[in-house]
Amino acid sequence: MKLLRFTLRAGLVTFWIVCGLLLIALAYPWIGLAGRLWIKKYWSKILLGFCGVRVTQRGIPILQGGVLWVVNHISWLDIFVLNCARATAFVAKSEIRHWPLIGWLAAGAGTIFIERASRHAIHKVGLAMQTHFARQQAVGLFPEGTTSTGFDLLPFYANLFEPARKAAVQIQPVALLYFHEGRRSDLAAFVGEQTLVESLWCVLSATQLSIEIHFLPLIAQANEPSLPTRAELSRVARQSISEVVVQKN
Repeated sequence: MKLLRFTLRAGLVTFWIVCGLLLIALAYPWIGLAGRLWIKKYWSKILLGFCGVRVTQRGIPILQGGVLWVVNHISWLDIFVLNCARATAFVAKSEIRHWPLIGWLAAGAGTIFIERASRHAIHKVGLAMQTHFARQQAVGLFPEGTTSTGFDLLPFYANLFEPARKAAVQIQPVALLYFHEGRRSDLAAFVGEQTLVESLWCVLSATQLSIEIHFLPLIAQANEPSLPTRAELSRVARQSISEVVVQKN
């Protein structure tokens, strides 16, 4: 049954990714930003349905204006889960650009890729983030810099809090919790030496895989007289997410 389930879902997911690439190539040049964001949101919802993943939302997301969503990172599914709430431009490692299909899709959908080996990477990414904020868009940041099993948090890198600080946009921590058959699980965690194909097998062959997305209280708002430093913002965001991730273990 697992093989049959995987085969059916993999076929649907592949078909849907190809549809997404066609939309980016054929529709994106002719529609405005609002149309592209609408497509990204509802395309992501359908993709998660094809993956057999159920998403439950807790808390109140910021749906208007520029916002930085600070998120713990567990799986390649994280991006699509956030997009279900609001179409988001994500900061992601440049290696993703080279993944078959998913990498092409991420590039076409406006992902901000960071070349971690480049001395000027932070500056370039910061400028791209500020451009998105100026357009009143949401930007998603995974400050751990890599994925974890989801049961704890890795240290946060504070550098990429600076563009949001300079733009004086709202900063909202977001906690992701993964469940399998009703229990917290690392089944879908994309960690260690696992390949993308192995991760796809784990996700697409599973039953009762669900994700809770917790939108937590803001840690900084636009137009405040003075904002904390980027290190302070990072510390407060990590503490807020940790209270959800660790207590739910």
